[in-house]
Amino acid sequence: MLVAVLAFSGCASKKEDLEYDRETIEQNTDMLINTCAESGSEFFDYFRNMTDFELESNLSGSQFSPEGLLATFDAWEAGVEECGEYVEHGEFKFEASEDELVVSTEATFKDRKATLEFVYNEDLLLETMTVNAHFSIGEILEKAGLNTILGMGTVFAVLIFISIIIYLMKFIPVLMDSFSGKKKEPKEEQPAPAAPAAVPAPAASASNDSELAAVIAAAIAASEGTTTDGFVVRSIKRRKSNKWNS
Repeated sequence: MLVAVLAFSGCASKKEDLEYDRETIEQNTDMLINTCAESGSEFFDYFRNMTDFELESNLSGSQFSPEGLLATFDAWEAGVEECGEYVEHGEFKFEASEDELVVSTEATFKDRKATLEFVYNEDLLLETMTVNAHFSIGEILEKAGLNTILGMGTVFAVLIFISIIIYLMKFIPVLMDSFSGKKKEPKEEQPAPAAPAAVPAPAASASNDSELAAVIAAAIAASEGTTTDGFVVRSIKRRKSNKWNS
């Protein structure tokens, strides 16, 4: 069974490349380039303004599809705008695959050189045409720098715009209150808390217990008409009831 599988896989046919008439394709491509170079925007607009039926009728029997021809006109105008006026082109190169044929040539324009590339489908009808301009290293770096500056500038501009919006959001409540007619009542100022009353310092004693005892002894001696030598005050105690007032 393995041998049979390998035998069948070896017998599988490979699809061959697309067959074409090199001379015919070259003549048609060269004619298209010359037509685009010698014609102007009025000629291109003439075909663009045609209806689908008119365009297909004019292109019947040719190797140009309506979509491919109009795409060729657009690509040519864009290439001339970027590279300048057309001057000449070189020999054609053909690259065929299973389902398409690519025809390319190096062309010279007024400002720079470019590669013209024409793509034909499996029915050998022109599908697309591109003009690939050749830029110098300086021009490539210049474009890259401009793209970088443009991208970063756009980012910073958006960030600044967002920051301004966030800053202005705090004014939204004030505007809503002004439109609704409500006025913000001023807040009543609360009185400052009273300072705690100062604790009175304890009254200073006459001096100390010995001085107080001396004063009391002198008072007793004066009332008795004697001197303080006959008695000694050893302790002083306050009575619960004050009878001195009575």
